[in-house]
Amino acid sequence: MSEDALSVQPDSPVTSRKSSAGPRNVLRLARYTVLKLGSLFIAVVVGIYLTILIANMGGYVDQILRGQIREQVSISIGMDPEMRQRPVEERNRLIEETIAIEEERLGLNQPFLIRSFRFLHRALTLNLGRAQFMSSDSGSRLVSNIILERLPSTLLLMATANLLLFFVSVFFALYLSRNYGNVLDKMVVGLSPTSAVPAWFYGIFLILLFAAVLGWLPFGGMVAAPPPPQLGPRLLSMGRHLILPVVAWLLSGFFGSAYGFRTFFLIFSMEDYVELARAKGLSDRDVERRYVLRPTLPNIITTFALMLITLWQGAIILETIFNWPGLGRLLFQAIGLFDTAVIVGSNVIYAYLLALTVFLLDFIYALVDPRVRIGSGGAK
Repeated sequence: MSEDALSVQPDSPVTSRKSSAGPRNVLRLARYTVLKLGSLFIAVVVGIYLTILIANMGGYVDQILRGQIREQVSISIGMDPEMRQRPVEERNRLIEETIAIEEERLGLNQPFLIRSFRFLHRALTLNLGRAQFMSSDSGSRLVSNIILERLPSTLLLMATANLLLFFVSVFFALYLSRNYGNVLDKMVVGLSPTSAVPAWFYGIFLILLFAAVLGWLPFGGMVAAPPPPQLGPRLLSMGRHLILPVVAWLLSGFFGSAYGFRTFFLIFSMEDYVELARAKGLSDRDVERRYVLRPTLPNIITTFALMLITLWQGAIILETIFNWPGLGRLLFQAIGLFDTAVIVGSNVIYAYLLALTVFLLDFIYALVDPRVRIGSGGAK
């Protein structure tokens, strides 16, 4: 065959398939990302609207607010010496006008159904205006400032506790799978039901033992009062305050996680390809890392992510028990004060965090397991 013939020969099917695979994969990934984000956004919208209905008790909180407004305005005008000298009819008229102005300012002069959809739009953008009763540590009444001021504290506590819980559970489960049936393995199996106990329950006993009786650690808070002026001592103080809530979180989830992960490792270690790898002379560490740990990670990550969604509910009471200045304690205080805007805003943040966790799961699967193709719909 001549050289000219080779130069004009069309590309082979394999080459064409490879060149077109890249754009198709990008398009498939983009389509999957849009659909996934859309479905998660719909779930967040439905959840937030239900939160608005529950937080307002179907309009019952509006009646409470109207009663509080009437009481505050009546007391304020009744205590004014100048108002006392005016006729009763004029005072009553002024009270009603002031109440109407305050109700209009809070939007209570509109039907609850209309206000609920407007409130939903503002909630999704965290444009919730001013809190009714609460304020941030800096004195701001804006709901967004109140929430964003507490968010870093919650992220610090949750990130520290959950990362420790995940890695400690995984490595301890690997150890148990190597030593199946020993005393420690049986002990973990027996203690696994204790993970049904919430973290705040363990936190109460940890406070009694290590703070009240032994005096080794602080009762609660995020840093000593007054805070140390230097950065180093302040970080050490923050670390001491982190110990008890993190340990409570670990006690709540450790035994159940270790037992579940250990079961996954045992199942995968009995596969034929693992026995073949051992027969080829690979070390136990290599077999464990390549053929047991890696294919098990998607199952472990799924189990851990679902457990995180459950544990987030207990974080509200945990932060309250330890007086931790995070979103959980803020939400607890807002519920007690019927501050609907702060309640909804806190739940919006929780909903976004949970939706982000679910969204990132598929991409984490693709990173830890090359067999997973995002958006492939099961196609090979």
